[in-house]
Amino acid sequence: MIGSGSNQPDLDWSQIRETVKLLAVSVAQVEGSMRIGDESVNVLTATFTDMVADMNAIQSLLTTLEPSEQRDAVLIHCSATQEKIYSSIVAFQFYDRLQQCLQHVSVGLKGLSDIIETPSRLYNPAEWLGFQEEIRGRYTMETEKIMFDAIHQGKSIEEALALATHIDGKSSEDEIEFF
Repeated sequence: MIGSGSNQPDLDWSQIRETVKLLAVSVAQVEGSMRIGDESVNVLTATFTDMVADMNAIQSLLTTLEPSEQRDAVLIHCSATQEKIYSSIVAFQFYDRLQQCLQHVSVGLKGLSDIIETPSRLYNPAEWLGFQEEIRGRYTMETEKIMFDAIHQGKSIEEALALATHIDGKSSEDEIEFF
């Protein structure tokens, strides 16, 4: 992006270039945060996988021991711990949904940048329509489609979020898959 910036504008200064720069910063922030989050979640996932294997091994060993109150108490704690692990796995799946949504935002911002900095596309309604259809076509979650449609029907951000929250509250439990 060559040309003057808003810190030292001249006759070559362009609000479009400034917009593209801000979009690029937003994309970089989203993608950087996703990378950091992925690293943490990968460590947690490996840890929980190991914990499940360890709990299964402990439980198997315990069942070979003679029945006793102590053995039964430890088996109960093993079961409780396994339930907590499974709850954590569900939380990871919500994180996966978040990652997917942020990836869609990042791709959308990059595409928007491309349209804005290309004059033949910027002023072409067919380019905008095609781009919008491309964005909506990438969505895999119903809440994303609902928000997209609501905004394009003229609803406010708050109204779109309310619609999506209403739908998400009903369906989010159904969308979680257990490992």
